[in-house]
Amino acid sequence: MPKHYLYLIIAVIAETIGTSSLQASQQFTRFWPSVLVVFAYAISFYLLALTLKYMPVGIMYAIWSGLGVVLIACIGYFYFGQKLDAPAFIGLSMIVAGIVVIHLFSKSAIH
Repeated sequence: MPKHYLYLIIAVIAETIGTSSLQASQQFTRFWPSVLVVFAYAISFYLLALTLKYMPVGIMYAIWSGLGVVLIACIGYFYFGQKLDAPAFIGLSMIVAGIVVIHLFSKSAIH
């Protein structure tokens, strides 16, 4: 696997941890989840900066944000008990499909 994809995957995971911690911080009223928010987002943005050496910002951001949205929706559903209806599942599926199309067919994905 090329290192820029590894950077991007870890950035998505860090962003997902940060966003989940944001929910757990209860609007920054709990100390440790709040610390984890800042730390996880710092790692994520650092790795995004490294990824920019290899991928255009629009493509990189589309993949990062799209995967982050899908993962956070799954965490919200399974961990926080948040409900998703059929249109939400369809929309999330379309996000995944868009990422697959970019990855498989776009020549813009790599500089």
